[in-house]
Amino acid sequence: MKNNAYFNGTFGDFDTMTVPMSERSIYFGDAVYDAILVLDRKPFTLDMHLDRLYRSCELTSISFNMDREALKTEIDKLLSMADMGTTMLYIQVSRGNAPRKHEFPESVKPNLLMFVKSCPLPAKDKRASLLSMEDMRFKYCNIKTVNLLPNVFAAQKATEEGYTEALMHRGERVTEAAHSSILIIKNGKVIMPPLDELILPGITRAIIKELCDKNGILTEQRVFTVNEVLDADEILLCSTTKNVILVYDIDGKAVGGKDRATANKIQELFLKKIYDETGVIL
Repeated sequence: MKNNAYFNGTFGDFDTMTVPMSERSIYFGDAVYDAILVLDRKPFTLDMHLDRLYRSCELTSISFNMDREALKTEIDKLLSMADMGTTMLYIQVSRGNAPRKHEFPESVKPNLLMFVKSCPLPAKDKRASLLSMEDMRFKYCNIKTVNLLPNVFAAQKATEEGYTEALMHRGERVTEAAHSSILIIKNGKVIMPPLDELILPGITRAIIKELCDKNGILTEQRVFTVNEVLDADEILLCSTTKNVILVYDIDGKAVGGKDRATANKIQELFLKKIYDETGVIL
């Protein structure tokens, strides 16, 4: 498929689009981003993602003053050039262009970068294996910045050892996977880590909570441990590019498999939510 790109009002091909060498995201990772599932050019839960994007800008003091409707217009233009099917829209806002210096530059204008790429979703019956490891990220995990090197290391280590994803923890406290939220089901209740500086406020996670609350599935937000994950009735990974998948193995040990009814119900509700918003059946 063709991968279309955008930079500060200019549309072009992903492979030929250029950005200035003074872009602060290059030197410092001084940028925030969001990634959105797009089905037949219809972005799923766009407003929730834009809420998080603007919030990330606020938390990093990036003065991104572009009106939301104006941003949506640019998004629509970019998506109109994209192929049909399942794609991902990536949006990045950086502090802007300036000579390399750690402190914020004065009177700098943020840069807006976007692109659309193919995003094949996992099969409905896809299951995941996890490799547990210490969470080495810094304490701004609630901000969706482009500073993802610890996540990259974790994902690479899991892949090299034959696992689908990394299960990250700080001491015994479970935080997240390398690029997914993690939830557990125990005694019919969906348990989610509390949202603090160690946890990204995942959009898919938020949708799952909303769907559970509306459909009589109990939820709880609290800290849980590695041992609780190992003992859970089911373990779920969820993200924009995964939807909701079940975990069957952690560190080579079989896990889950004790409450497929609740897990499958959550998956069904999520797919229905996608259909209701986009008209696309997955």
